[in-house]
Amino acid sequence: MPTLDPAALLSARYGPGPSAVLSVPGRVNLIGEHIDYHLLPVLPIAIDRRIQIAFRRREDRRIRAASDVFGDREFDWTPRLQASPAGDWENYLKAAAMAVQQKWELRAGIDVAVVSDLPPAAGLSSSSALLTGITLALLRANGVDANFEELMQVLPEGEYFVGTRGGGMDHAAVLACRQDCALLIHFAPVSATPVPIPPDLAFLVAHSLTTAEKSGGARAEYNARRTAGSSGLRQLGFDSFAEALAQHSVGDLKAMAASRLRDPEQRCFRHVITESGRVTRAVEALEHGDGMTLGSILNASHVSLRDDLRISNADLDELVVAATASGALGARLTGAGFGGCAVILCRANELEKVRAGVVERYYARRSGFVPEVHLLAAKPCAGALYL
Repeated sequence: MPTLDPAALLSARYGPGPSAVLSVPGRVNLIGEHIDYHLLPVLPIAIDRRIQIAFRRREDRRIRAASDVFGDREFDWTPRLQASPAGDWENYLKAAAMAVQQKWELRAGIDVAVVSDLPPAAGLSSSSALLTGITLALLRANGVDANFEELMQVLPEGEYFVGTRGGGMDHAAVLACRQDCALLIHFAPVSATPVPIPPDLAFLVAHSLTTAEKSGGARAEYNARRTAGSSGLRQLGFDSFAEALAQHSVGDLKAMAASRLRDPEQRCFRHVITESGRVTRAVEALEHGDGMTLGSILNASHVSLRDDLRISNADLDELVVAATASGALGARLTGAGFGGCAVILCRANELEKVRAGVVERYYARRSGFVPEVHLLAAKPCAGALYL
């Protein structure tokens, strides 16, 4: 948990007074990478690393925000906010303000303080956690108690203000995950179903020590994967991936793509249809307590992300190899890719052995490794609506 009290930071920056505090966790996607924006089901967990936000209502439409890491920002909440420079955390404040005004007529701004022990640009959804937290603060300061479905109507679209054409998985996970469960998220319409994690399985999240800031240089590459998958879908004559998978087997769709698509459309299309099947099989493996099968599914996902979607890098590939060599049941990159983290599945009674092996095989040869920051036990926890 963050060592700095967000309420204390709020008082230090903006003076004493009553405040409310909310907490939004990060998330790790177990399986279903780069398919939520194609409206296919995904299976994340929320983790016990989080953003904490203290806030109080203002009587004008000014938004003032203090961060223990990124500094202070403030602006007037006008109907048409202009984006700040790429990579500036103020864009997430503005994205939240733009998101809520799509659906609600709010009059009051906020003073807000943000503290976090969630590493940024690591594939753990720190950006969506921040956007979600500021959105909840704005709504609650204005007396609006929005439910999951209402929030999911505005949050994914709201993040487009930052420039990332993602999907709704991150927002659903940080809102609606349950303790000791993964969350099977469907889209169109949105729904969220808890899937219990067998107690003999455990997860590590390992940072590759390389980062990819989605609001910065990696944004175009991230968006290009979505564009290529959608283009391949249209070239094959389908309106949606759900339609394609309902009408044809994965094998038949692969054959269509091989004969009628060129790269990168062929590769991105192939990743989407195979990753969708891995989500279904992963849910079945969890329901049967089959850790070996789940591990093989994670390994296959990494190969697809590396070879078809091409969003891995040499460090992530080496980290996954180090994990499996250390006794993990499976591992893969998680998140947007181009850096960030891997999720590692292991037996609960072997977690410390796997952790030590990853340190020896991967981190010992690299500078900057901080164990409590870069190698985390990821205990599935509740989202912001259930904390």
